[in-house]
Parts: sequence; C-alpha cells; structure tokens
Amino acid sequence: MSGLKDKLKADLTASLKNKDEVRLRTVRMALAAVNVEEVAGKQARELTDDEIIKVLTKEAKKRREAAEAFGNAGRAEQAQAELDEQAVLEEYLPAQLSDEELAALVDAAISETGAVGPQAMGQVMKAVNPKVAGRAEGGRVAAAVRAKLAG
Repeated sequence: MSGLKDKLKADLTASLKNKDEVRLRTVRMALAAVNVEEVAGKQARELTDDEIIKVLTKEAKKRREAAEAFGNAGRAEQAQAELDEQAVLEEYLPAQLSDEELAALVDAAISETGAVGPQAMGQVMKAVNPKVAGRAEGGRVAAAVRAKLAG
C-alpha cells in the first residue's frame, strides 16, 4: 500500500476520534475517490503516490469550482464548506509553484525546445508538464506558456 494512502487512512481514524467533522468527511471522500480510481478500468490495481496525488488534485479542483459556483449563487455557507474541504485536501498535495518558479520552468522549457510563436505551445507544454507534475494547475501552466510565447 502506498504511503499516502496509509496516511489518509490514519488521518481518517484520527479525525473520527477527534470528532473533526470537516476532516472526517473530506478524508472519507478522498479515500472513496482513490478506491474508485483503483477499480476503474479492466483490472483493479493499487495506485502509486503520484497517481493518488493526481486524484486528490482533481478533487481539490472540484471543491474550488463548487465553492465558486456556490459563492456566485449567494450560498456563502456551502461555499465556505467547500473551501474548508479544499484546504484539507491541499495538506496532502505538494506545495504549489509560485508565479516566479512557474515562469522559470516555462522559460527553461522554451529554450530547451527552441520554441517560437504560439503554434509551438503543445511542444512547450509537453516539456513543462512533467516538471510541474501536480504543483500547478494545467490552466495556469497553459496561461504562462501562452504569455511567454506571445510576448
């Protein structure tokens, strides 16, 4: 079993004992999402820590989008609940890259690939994505690449 999945299970038990409702429901949801991903496809398998991070990143993004939707609908209480869950999920994710760090990675990928102009975006994204891996959202990376290639 992966170390991250073990940590999630241990935190589930601890939050149950501590009666921490937000952490309890968030970790339960995260473990459920991991289990669904493990049995998806033709054959059940055990996820690696990197694969679990991808699942948790997807779940955190769902929480952020739901909070925004609730906020726009004037439902502040539900929006705050989603943001609380997102905060718990982010504790299990690697630290996000700052704008400066992301820009440096994009610059390195551009010089590495020799890309010029917006038509080379796919080439640069292919070089940057493995280096970013879970530390920045895809839309944010794409926007940084687009800005560098256009400017």
